[in-house]
Amino acid sequence: MKKNIYVLVVILFQLMSNAQSFIKVESGVLIKEGKPYHYVGTNFWYGMNLAVSDKERLIRELDRLNTLGVKNLRIMAGSEGSLDTPWSVQPALQKEPGVYNQELWTGLDFLLAEMKQRGMTAVVCLNNFWPWSGGFAQYISWANKNETIPYPPPAENGDWRKYQQYSARFYSSKTAKKWFENHIEKVVNRVNSITKIPYKKDPAIMAWQLANEPEGSNNVEDYRKWIHETAQYIKKLDSNHLVSIGSEGNTPSPANGTNFEKDHQSQYIDYCTFHLWVQNWGWYDPLKAKETYDFAVQKANSYIDEHVKIAQKLNKPIVLEEFGISRDENSYDANSTVKVRDEYYKMIFDKIYTLSKTNPQVAGVNFWAWGGEGRPRTPMSIWKLGDDLIGDPPHEYQGWYSVYNTDLSTQEIISDYAFKCHSLK
Repeated sequence: MKKNIYVLVVILFQLMSNAQSFIKVESGVLIKEGKPYHYVGTNFWYGMNLAVSDKERLIRELDRLNTLGVKNLRIMAGSEGSLDTPWSVQPALQKEPGVYNQELWTGLDFLLAEMKQRGMTAVVCLNNFWPWSGGFAQYISWANKNETIPYPPPAENGDWRKYQQYSARFYSSKTAKKWFENHIEKVVNRVNSITKIPYKKDPAIMAWQLANEPEGSNNVEDYRKWIHETAQYIKKLDSNHLVSIGSEGNTPSPANGTNFEKDHQSQYIDYCTFHLWVQNWGWYDPLKAKETYDFAVQKANSYIDEHVKIAQKLNKPIVLEEFGISRDENSYDANSTVKVRDEYYKMIFDKIYTLSKTNPQVAGVNFWAWGGEGRPRTPMSIWKLGDDLIGDPPHEYQGWYSVYNTDLSTQEIISDYAFKCHSLK
């Protein structure tokens, strides 16, 4: 009897200890081990694939990031399509609905196990509005007997708006949403083959994320309903982890169908996310840096302030989880200079750090993206299977926004602010 009581006490203690190690939200602030959690992180979307194609390189990249103080990685745990799917990372985790690449599952296990060893936390993104991992459009194509996807650029005659409206059909498709729910259940309930820890009980995972940059487009009502219902479904499967949208925020185009405040209303969404793209949105032109940089900085500051104010109103933590800028003069050559990028990174990091000092709801910032020791086949090439995986996804010209292991000046700035943010109380 005494032995049984002792065993029960040990189990309860282990459960309590484990629960305390999960990142939580308290009074609108991210909390880790009883203290506010602040971080500089990166986007490392290709980690699962790199664990299969080059495990030793993955270990080196994680070691580099850990040394820099980069402890939060935004990773993908979902990709869809066949080897013939254009402009998409290959191989995909899900070849067709419910049919999986087992090597990639093991790769994801390995990535999370190695992150755990280094005290890193993962934001695990489960789907994608954009085509570079298959995503919503692939689910819709499957649901409609493999109909042709109207791909955006670099597809010939590609149209971004046409693609966005196609992808947004996902929110109204019972079949596509059911397949995605099946995928969510499979990920959340998976037991790591290396650590033997169920994903839903692994503190190395900070949050599940619904998708990368989902937009309402011309289907806003079903979009917001999907956010609420999907977040609720995840919470039903897993009460340990946080849930976020992956929202890009109030982008400059109203036609994108996003509203930062309304999109984050659901009680099942634990914290706010937003992205910042001064170059993509036409605020900054790298070929006219002197003429456009100051304007871009002004717009970026206003954009950040706008979203922080809304997060305060919602009383939820907020993370700037994507920002980036090209190398000088828009060069795609890894040996080119990065003076403007360094200035911009320092400005963004300092903005987030300064806000965090007085407003602990401002939790973190993830730069886009870590390229590490990978290099494009040729500068500005389009990714093909067998090429190095870097920070630029397959539909983008390779070498655009990646931070390489040789970009030492940029790394110094990253490391400086990583340790500053980590030391915030």
